[in-house]
This record gives sequence, structure tokens and C-alpha cells, in this order.
Amino acid sequence: MEAIQIKGVTKRYKDVLALDNVSLTFEFGKIYGFLGRNGAGKSTLINIIANRVFADGGEVLIDGIPANENMAVHDKIFCMSEADLYDRDLKVIEHYKWTKRFYSDFDMNKALALSEKYDLDVNKRFRALSKGYQSIFKLIIALSLTVPYVIFDEPVLGLDANHRELFYSLLLKEFEEGERTFIIATHLIEELSNIIEEVVLIDKGKVVLQESVENLLEKGYSISGSAAEVENYCAGRNVIGIEELGGLKIAYIMGEKTALPKDSSLQISAMNLQKLFVKITEKGGEENE
Repeated sequence: MEAIQIKGVTKRYKDVLALDNVSLTFEFGKIYGFLGRNGAGKSTLINIIANRVFADGGEVLIDGIPANENMAVHDKIFCMSEADLYDRDLKVIEHYKWTKRFYSDFDMNKALALSEKYDLDVNKRFRALSKGYQSIFKLIIALSLTVPYVIFDEPVLGLDANHRELFYSLLLKEFEEGERTFIIATHLIEELSNIIEEVVLIDKGKVVLQESVENLLEKGYSISGSAAEVENYCAGRNVIGIEELGGLKIAYIMGEKTALPKDSSLQISAMNLQKLFVKITEKGGEENE
């Protein structure tokens, strides 16, 4: 089976349970949004998949191969980390050369072409790069590798709007030219809503949902109006959030939409992915369906 399979993974840091029996699958050939609030367990799981941190329980399989300290998966996966793991005194071009030594699939010509596209001076040392250009450097390495699975942990940190748009277009081009799996962990959810196919949402160390973006946007909506009418409409429904302003009430709901009564003054609106994320994690991941 071509996939990253996470089976019952648990990780604890002293008194903090970072991951609580997490099980999920990232299938081959999809672009995923891996979402979660700060401290939800996102980075811990990414580091376990990338073999930087070891789980206390459970296992990770990559194309059916156990990932833990296994060189057989080295050429299958690459993780672009939010943390700076590169030698700060080496020049960008030297980092490219070292990456080529460790990954035979690293495309040096592509890395140089992308550096030119981003106006990245390859003769600068890593420590001389701004935060945005450090992110660009790490993006270029990830995009220049043709491994089956690439994880981006906060890939656009410090990038301006133009550079972010360039990354998104390059990512889609890479996906179209050679089917792979891209997993993107980010807080800029709405920017990615037209790129990602499936969302994995983690909260308080547990997987809250894994579903296609299309299904999520179809199921999530808001209903607004007088408090009494909204409360009547919400009876028996899966309400994931409530907002009130004066006599106006807005309920955020996950589930099937039904037609409003003809004499109703209620208004129904679609929810974007960012709002869905906020309301589900505010609720703490509980489901009432």
C-alpha cells in the first residue's frame, strides 16, 4: 500500500500528553492540509514521521515499511522543518551540494533555477539570510527533491504575499508534473483552501477529523437571526460554535442543510475553511452527531 500509515502513536513529554493514540493515513497522490492550533501535537507527529523524535508507543509505516530508524525509507520522504536545522555558516550553494550527496533525487538544476526565480543569492551564508529567505531556501530544497512524500511544516513563514503565491503555484506545478503526496502544516488556512484536497485536523493530541475539503465546506454553514429562531433551528443539530451580538445570534453548524421555513427571518451562509477550523478547535474537538 502506497501511503504513510500512523498507527496508535503516543508521545508524552513529562506531564504533557502530546499525542494520544493517534491513527491516520496520508494516501499517495494527494495534497493534505495538516491543521492544528499551537501545541495541538502537529509538530510532534511530523517529527516522529521524519525520525527526529521517537514515539512512546505505536508505529509509522511508509509504503508498508517501518519508519523508525530505517534507512530503507530515507529516499521516500523529506520534511521541510519550521526549525532551522542547517549549518548557519555554510553558503546556500554548499547546502545544495550536501543535499545532493544525501539525496540522489535532488535536482541541482531545478534548485538553481528556483533560486533565480526567488532572487535567492546562492553565495550567501545561511545566517546572512532574512527569516523569509531562510524559508525560501528550505522550500527550494523540498521542491527540488522528487521523493514520494514531502512534508512542509509552516512553509511560508516570513514570506510576503508575492512569494507565498509563487510557492503555491510552484507546488501545484510539481504535483501536476509528477504525482506525489504533499502534506502542508500551516496556520494560513484560507490561502491553501483552493490547493489542498483533504484536511487532517489535530487538537489536544488527538485527530478530530480527516475529510475532503469539498465535503467539509458542504457540511459547514452558519445560521443567523433572532436568538429564539436560531435556538429552535439548532435543536438536534451539531452546533460547533455560537456568537451573539445584541439580539442577533449566529450558530455554526456541521451537518446537512435543510430548507428554512417560508416565514423565517433566518439567514443561512457558507463557512470558509478558516472559520471551520476556528470553531471546531474552540469546541475542543467534541462531536455531537
